[in-house]
Amino acid sequence: MLDYRRSCECCGRELAAGDHRVYICSFECTWCAACAATFPGGGCPNCGGSLQLRPARAFSRRMHAPTVQPHSDTRRLVHSA
Repeated sequence: MLDYRRSCECCGRELAAGDHRVYICSFECTWCAACAATFPGGGCPNCGGSLQLRPARAFSRRMHAPTVQPHSDTRRLVHSA
C-alpha cells in the first residue's frame, strides 16, 4: 500500500488523500503540483526518478486508512541550495 504522505516534501502544503494533483516518485517522495512544476526535467529532486500523479485513494478506503503517519508531517527531504 502506498504511503499517503499528508504534506509536500518541499513546501509543506497539506495534501489530501483524494487530491488528484499530487506527484510521487518510485520511492514515494511526495510533491504538490506547484513544486513539481519547478523541478528541472520533471524529475524527483531527491532520487532523480520520474514523477507520476499519485493515484487518489477511494473515499471508502480513506475512512479506514490510519490517521497517524508520524514521518509524513515532519520529514522534508528537499534542501534549499
